[in-house]
Amino acid sequence: MVGPETTEMEQRQRLRKSDRQEQILQELKLRPHVRISDMARRFAVSSETIRRDMDELDRDGRLAREHGGASAPSFGQQPGFGERSKARISERETIGRTAASLVEDGQRIMIDSGSTTFQMARFLAHSGTRCTVVTNSLEIALVLGTSKGIDVFQCPGRFMPSEAATTGVDTVDYLNGFQVDACFIGASALNADGIQESVPGFAAVKTTMIRRAKKAHLLIDSQKFDLPGFRQVGALDRLETLIVDQSPGGALAADLDAANVEVLVASSNT
Repeated sequence: MVGPETTEMEQRQRLRKSDRQEQILQELKLRPHVRISDMARRFAVSSETIRRDMDELDRDGRLAREHGGASAPSFGQQPGFGERSKARISERETIGRTAASLVEDGQRIMIDSGSTTFQMARFLAHSGTRCTVVTNSLEIALVLGTSKGIDVFQCPGRFMPSEAATTGVDTVDYLNGFQVDACFIGASALNADGIQESVPGFAAVKTTMIRRAKKAHLLIDSQKFDLPGFRQVGALDRLETLIVDQSPGGALAADLDAANVEVLVASSNT
């Protein structure tokens, strides 16, 4: 029988799952590695249940799955949104202005959180372009909200104060409800393996945006070329356009050419 009792039971089950996952993450703050078998005994659930919990947390970038368990993700010293937005401002502005010029009237697009994509949002808000934007960034939603011609959809999800953005299952599920003309994303690095991300939870958001868009545009400054990444967002051939301040060289340039990625070097005169 399906009724209010079933709904309440499902809600309690989801709450227990959420609490269980938070305790797994708390445990990883106390020790470098947790085992599936130990967590299963602790919560009196099956090993498969804990494995699903860890797989979900791994997809969100909140832990790193390993054989038999999980460890805390090694994200390095990735600065937050506020700190990143103060660095290489002229390069970010130039890339952002060029990216904004690619948006056409009537288009539906996605823009992910980032200091360079924020610059794009600034120029888009003042361009007069009428469009619809889906974003997981609070800062981008606020700046786009100043334009009467832009309809903004803000993703729900787990809020990350350091990034002023949402991530997690709710964010990804919301994005999956849209089909858009293009997405504009940033990244922590770009190398031969593809688009890389180091901020917890961002890889899943970017991957979903690429999947839901007809075309994917990557905004990235040249200092991030050939750097290692923690989590891969997608291969190079998932990109339509790479928007940069300087052309990549060497093997990366050859790999981009082989993947048929258009490299668009931003100009301050755009």
